[in-house]
Amino acid sequence: MTLREHITELRNRLLKCVLAIIAGTIVGWIFYDWALDLLKAPFETSVAALAAEQNLKPILTFTGVGDPLTFKIKISALFGVVMASPIWLYQLWAFIAPGLHRSERKWAMIFSAIATPLFVGGMAVAYWTLPKGLEILIGFTPLDIQNLITLPLYLDFVIRTMLVFGIAFLIPLVVVLLNMLGIVPAAALGRFRPYIVLVIFIFAAVATPSGDPFTMCLLAIPMCILFFAAEVISRINDRRRARKNAELLAE
Repeated sequence: MTLREHITELRNRLLKCVLAIIAGTIVGWIFYDWALDLLKAPFETSVAALAAEQNLKPILTFTGVGDPLTFKIKISALFGVVMASPIWLYQLWAFIAPGLHRSERKWAMIFSAIATPLFVGGMAVAYWTLPKGLEILIGFTPLDIQNLITLPLYLDFVIRTMLVFGIAFLIPLVVVLLNMLGIVPAAALGRFRPYIVLVIFIFAAVATPSGDPFTMCLLAIPMCILFFAAEVISRINDRRRARKNAELLAE
């Protein structure tokens, strides 16, 4: 395939991605109220607890005349990107796959199949922990002062939290892939296990926007479990590789 054909192929696939996202954005515009209720649910849960315990009644607000329209467009576009993700991920894969060897294509497909559930699982855990994290953070509001939180800043906080959890859940998968490629042996993972666990907890403490111990543990503990699973898989793979090398030497 010539350079011009590559550029044409890239253009066509980008056009399909853009059209899919636009279609998803239109659907997001239609279901805007449902998406907004979904995003507000963690805040409302935390507010109910704060109202009962500390007599705090924080509310979500807009600060500008055009903010409601801008926010609706932003939510609809975010909904469109998520809804169209199977299409633009497939277009990305279809563009890259022809340039990969058969073995590389196999590992890439395995990575894609496992990465998506892990990423979604991490975001689900983040969504589940958001009410407690918001309750702790807003709970520092002094007495006789109410907290007015703008919806755009609240949305940024929610998205950042969910992305951090989603990406963190992918780290053990990267460890397994590095082991499959022969870069990171399982013996090294076992030798540095205590330090890796310490780094995981430090990462969780720094990465979680709320910074409270509850949210930190809810990120660090699943990461540790996934890392231990990655170490077990790496040991099995190293034994299989050693056995295969021994057979080749015997031949």
